[in-house]
Amino acid sequence: MKLTEATAAFDTHSYPATTAEMIEDYGEMELNLPNGTETMGDALGRLDGETFESAEEARMAAYSAVSSKAIGRKGYSDRDPALPGEEGPDPLSI
Repeated sequence: MKLTEATAAFDTHSYPATTAEMIEDYGEMELNLPNGTETMGDALGRLDGETFESAEEARMAAYSAVSSKAIGRKGYSDRDPALPGEEGPDPLSI
């Protein structure tokens, strides 16, 4: 399923909610990403001990935690922040 479809389910969740609660309820959802698949549990598992106060906060955290399978060309821009748990490219100054 698309990431936007998966995170739409967050709207019906009760908040505040922890990362562990979100993984328990949504962790098995398989995300179809441009360069492969992963589960919502894989993505949310990259976030240590977060507490989400709203569906929007949980959604933004999930968007930021998907792996590099969700992007086109990895390292294409040195201005993009690194994903949680990954080392980013070294910034270059021209």
